Amino acid sequence: MVINNSHQNSNRQTTVQILDYQILETVYSGSRTLVYRAIRTSDRLPVVIKLLKNEYPTFSELVQFRNQYTITKNLCKPGIIQTYSLEPYRNGYALVMEDFGGISLHEWALKAEKLLSLRDFLEVAIALCNILYILYSERIIHKDIKPSNILINPETKQVKLIDFSIASLLPQETENSINPNILEGTIAYISPEQTGRMNRGIDYRTDFYSLGITFYELLTGQLPFQSNDPMELVHCHIAKPAPLVHEINPKIPSVLSKIVSKLMAKNAENRYQSALGLKFDLEKYLHQLQATGRIEDFEIAQHDMCDRFLIPDKLYGRETEVETLLQAFER
Repeated sequence: MVINNSHQNSNRQTTVQILDYQILETVYSGSRTLVYRAIRTSDRLPVVIKLLKNEYPTFSELVQFRNQYTITKNLCKPGIIQTYSLEPYRNGYALVMEDFGGISLHEWALKAEKLLSLRDFLEVAIALCNILYILYSERIIHKDIKPSNILINPETKQVKLIDFSIASLLPQETENSINPNILEGTIAYISPEQTGRMNRGIDYRTDFYSLGITFYELLTGQLPFQSNDPMELVHCHIAKPAPLVHEINPKIPSVLSKIVSKLMAKNAENRYQSALGLKFDLEKYLHQLQATGRIEDFEIAQHDMCDRFLIPDKLYGRETEVETLLQAFER
């Protein structure tokens, strides 16, 4: 059975024909992908179908599309979108996933027409900590954490992570310096080491930096670094400190501002080292809010420990030599 669905895109009519699926609506139409809500005709199962927009996708696009399926097909964990199948479609693939009634966190925040309440934010943030702990346990680096890749059911508040197209199953990898216009990930959210200009490897803590920027945006309504110049954004991620959250939004308590700033530390060693350590602080914050409605300042990251042996990409015992090099660079 073939179902047709037409939608307008750049004033050009496109007909979607996907075997055994009844297309209900277009959920997303981006520069590279299309996403539809549909029903599988064999059992009336609600699904979401993701397609490549390019009629003749590149080899790299096809690899990334398959990567989503390869990583998530056996990852049946709460908080991770369930993938049902990868099916041939025209010159590429159709990725069929569960439909739990979710919309992107970005869309959810926009519909609120105002900044999220602290309680709503904390509940979402704690759910994301649980998701990042699953990724850490499975040795997966997502590399593209951002509000549009996080879905939330507006009724149940269930949160799930999507889009594993550039995710890695390696515990650590190296990013080479490349043109900022073709960096992996979304440049407004990528970590300093993900730019390829830090001479250091990428590990699970790169997702903590992107999570920090996501938190920043949810709490302030804006990104910490704003520019249309990719090179300027790369420089900001590497070297420019972001304005503190409570300076942008005075309603945010300083302790939450500290948590976000720690997530966004330039060096991975200075960020949170575990999702559970971050979750402990957020839950402590939430319990205070529920019990008294007030937030008492507390020392963050006191329960933040990593159970992996990681050699820091940092020089130790070479302070004099480093200072000499820096002085020479300044001259």
